[in-house]
Amino acid sequence: MRVLVVGGSGLVGTLVLPYLAEHHELRVFDLKPPRAAVPVDHAAGDLRDVAAVQGAVDGMDALLFMAMGPTAGWGSPDNARAHLEVAVAGLHVALEAAHRAGITHAVYTSSMSVYREPGDADAGRDRYPAESVPPDATNFYGLAKRLGEEVCRNAVDAWDLSVVALRLCHPTPDAEFPRTDFPRARAICTSARDTARALLAGLAYQGGGFEAFAISGDGAERFVPLQKAREVLGWEPLDRTDQM
Repeated sequence: MRVLVVGGSGLVGTLVLPYLAEHHELRVFDLKPPRAAVPVDHAAGDLRDVAAVQGAVDGMDALLFMAMGPTAGWGSPDNARAHLEVAVAGLHVALEAAHRAGITHAVYTSSMSVYREPGDADAGRDRYPAESVPPDATNFYGLAKRLGEEVCRNAVDAWDLSVVALRLCHPTPDAEFPRTDFPRARAICTSARDTARALLAGLAYQGGGFEAFAISGDGAERFVPLQKAREVLGWEPLDRTDQM
């Protein structure tokens, strides 16, 4: 399958492109060429350039959107604006271009950050909820991902697309798995190969409509419920944080 990977030169793209390239023909749409040494086509461009996005998506079979705002200046007003622009306007442009090109399926890399963290005084819970619970995050990054999911739902309604949103948890290089910087990240982080396996499963699952799935290395489900991913996508982590 020919897949346009929007934002494939970023942090997550660098981790997963080598795995994805083993299964699909990839074209990366990004300002910079991919850092991962894999045989992929690179279409340089900005999501604000509608014509460039349309040109990149032509001839593709599916869309994988993993673009996000920059990490520099994290949380500043300008940084928050950039994340919101990518997750709302940029994603809308990419999905509409995909529709115009005849693509019927897309995968969106969302995040468990769409929910308030367990232990947050306002959250009132000790673990993340199942996918049926509406997202409730209020920080800028969680809000951007929440709004991105709404853009995906709108694309389903407006253009009859099939969209899978994967709520990722701290994608981590295989050699550095599990993370050791703070306890919650260690408990829920996901190895690069498992993240890639989830993306491949999302590309393969074209059940129609919008579907969100929690993706985490928390195989014991201490914090992240994985039942839906197991039952619908046939995915579960091979690298489990509870066995490391």
